[in-house]
Amino acid sequence: MFSLLKPAPFAPPLPPEKVDREYRRLRRQVFLGIFIGYAAFYLVRKNFALAMPDILREYPHYSKAMLGSAMTGLSIAYGVSKFIMGSVSDRSNPRWFMSLGLLLTAAVTFLFGTWSAVYGSLLMIVALQTLNGWFNGMGWAPCGKTMVHWFSTRERGLTVAVWNVAHNIGGGLVASLALLGVFLFHDWGAKFYFNALVAALCAGVVAWLLRDTPQSCGLPPIEAYKNDYPPDYSEKHEETMTFRQIFFEYVFANKFLWAIALANGFVYFVRYGVVDWIPTYLQVEKGFSFKQSSFAWAAFEYAAIPGTLLCGWVSDRVFKARRAPATILFMALTLVSLLIYALNRHGPLWIDVASLIAIGFFVYGPVMIIGLHALDLVPKKAAGTAAGFTGFFGYVFGSGVAGTGVGWIVDHWGWNGVFGAMVVCCLLAMGFSALTLAHRTSGGPRISAS
Repeated sequence: MFSLLKPAPFAPPLPPEKVDREYRRLRRQVFLGIFIGYAAFYLVRKNFALAMPDILREYPHYSKAMLGSAMTGLSIAYGVSKFIMGSVSDRSNPRWFMSLGLLLTAAVTFLFGTWSAVYGSLLMIVALQTLNGWFNGMGWAPCGKTMVHWFSTRERGLTVAVWNVAHNIGGGLVASLALLGVFLFHDWGAKFYFNALVAALCAGVVAWLLRDTPQSCGLPPIEAYKNDYPPDYSEKHEETMTFRQIFFEYVFANKFLWAIALANGFVYFVRYGVVDWIPTYLQVEKGFSFKQSSFAWAAFEYAAIPGTLLCGWVSDRVFKARRAPATILFMALTLVSLLIYALNRHGPLWIDVASLIAIGFFVYGPVMIIGLHALDLVPKKAAGTAAGFTGFFGYVFGSGVAGTGVGWIVDHWGWNGVFGAMVVCCLLAMGFSALTLAHRTSGGPRISAS
């Protein structure tokens, strides 16, 4: 198995007359593979948040903070895994690396829906959710590696923006599939096992579609094919680097990476502080049904699709490939939307849904821009590690705190305390993003949407 994870060797070059046709075919194929694969990872990531009202009802000895610790365990493990496994991914074949990670996370999720003994121990719940987070961390890095090897610098903005909506589709489908599973099996455990079965099928599709580098298919590097060379490009960019080179030369010494990583932590607190607690807030606090909260969840995720594309377009066309201004603008609009959501404490569902649509529309733009910025800042052989570094801060210090932290704040200060913390995080995200205002992507202007 481990031999499969190694990078595929370079294949003999194809005849020149076949290069263009094969490149175009395989680029479509690998993009479809990472799109389906990354959406599928989201089908088996946040199922616990959907099931939390059911768990609180059937196991009333658990508090919100106690169950929130399971989401914290998942998020911290995901963040650490995204960083460490991102580095492993830089030295692996994304085809098998991504498929294996998806199968493993689906297996853990399946257990939560079929093994009732899990809920007899908080330690067991937290341990398995933590394991799920670790396996889920194997999803982003092979996608980033695939994009920087198959798409050149000037077209990567469009590629990342379109690919990024995969997790919104997956994030929306997790609630829709869970609702379908409960309808079919009349069992809230189907929120776990039905989604897990779908994700396992997707793992097979990913293995069928993905390929390693263009050179492993007999094709030239993307820079040569597109005649799109970054200013600092050299043949060393095609060589697999050591862990030490990646960490110390291209990640830890990069002040811009540190700034956007810190901003990412605050963005992710807002993102997951909202979405992870939609079912609990709307069902337990406001008395809405699972069907209504599932609709609100899906609306939040699907609204991110046009918002993400618009943010990419604004970054490229309005701000001339500068990422920080777009992040600051969209986080400011997220803050306005969040305040409306917070002030509707006793109001109708439609205002909650409209507010969630607005939050989802705006907050996912900065999520995408920060990920794209990380890819811009390092050579492509270090792409997985750079993305993992910003992801580490996002999940460990953002999403991780939004798990136990939101539950603890609710138990002690109520939902007003939660919304106050999110407002502060919006402001801090804008502040740290402002530290990178001097940076422009070195690869020239890009087109993120048309």
